[in-house]
Amino acid sequence: MTGVLRLALLQLSASRGKEESRERIRRLVESVARYEPDLVVLPEYSMFDPTGLSVEEVYSGAEPLEGEWTRFFMGLVEEYGFHIVYTMFERREGYSKAFNTAVLLGPKGFLLVYRKTHLFDVLGYRESSVFEAGDRLSGVAEVEGFRVGLAVCFELRYPEVFRSLALRGADLVVVPAGWYRGPVKEEQLLFLARARAHENTLYVAVSALYGDRFTGRSLLVDPYGIVRVDAGAGEKAVVAEVSREELEEARRALPLLGLRRPELYNT
Repeated sequence: MTGVLRLALLQLSASRGKEESRERIRRLVESVARYEPDLVVLPEYSMFDPTGLSVEEVYSGAEPLEGEWTRFFMGLVEEYGFHIVYTMFERREGYSKAFNTAVLLGPKGFLLVYRKTHLFDVLGYRESSVFEAGDRLSGVAEVEGFRVGLAVCFELRYPEVFRSLALRGADLVVVPAGWYRGPVKEEQLLFLARARAHENTLYVAVSALYGDRFTGRSLLVDPYGIVRVDAGAGEKAVVAEVSREELEEARRALPLLGLRRPELYNT
C-alpha cells in the first residue's frame, strides 16, 4: 500500500446509444491506461442520455445488473486490472421502472451496488417519472487502502448522504453526475462538492457528463475543500491522486466529526 490512490475521471459526452457509449468509454480508458489508475470513474447517464425519453423507452434500454453492459466493464477490469465505478439503468424483476444504479467493480467482482435514492424532481425535471428510487444509501468498500462510498449527482445537495458515508468511515466519496446546464449550475456543482468534502474531511471525486445539456466540470476536491482538478468542458479524461498523508493531516487539524454534538441535533 503506497498511501496514494490514483484516479482517472472520464468526462464522457452524452450519447443516445449504448454501442456509441461503449466506444467512447473504451477510447477514454485507453487514453489513461499508461498512468495505471487504481480507480476509473464514469459519469451518471453513461449508458445513454434519458432526457426526454418515456419510461418505456428507458426501461427497454435498461439491463439486469449482470447483463451485457456490466460484462463490458468486467472485460475492462480484466484487461487493465483497475477498479471502476460505472453507471447503468438497471432492470429488476418486479419493478416497472429502471433504477439509476452506480456500481463499484474490481478484479474480485462487485464491491458496491448503489441505486440512486434521491431523484432529481426539481427545476422542471422529474427523474422519478422514469426511474425507481433506491431504498438505502451506499455502503463503503476498500480500494487500495482507501474506504470508498458512492453518491449520485443530485445527492450532492444532501449533506446527510455524505455525513452518513463519513460516519461509516469513507475517505473518498465518488459521485457520478449528469449535471444539467442552467443559470449558475456550474457554480453550484463546485461549491456543493467543496462543502461536502470539507465538512466531512474527506475527498469528493465527481465524474460529470458533458454535452449540450450537461456541464462537464469533473473535479476532485480535497478534505480542505480545495479543488485539486477541474476538467472544464469537453470530452476528456483527467488523472488525479488521493493522498493518505494529506487526508490524515486534514483530520488532525480539523477533527470535525469528533467534535459533533449529535445529542443536540434534530433528525
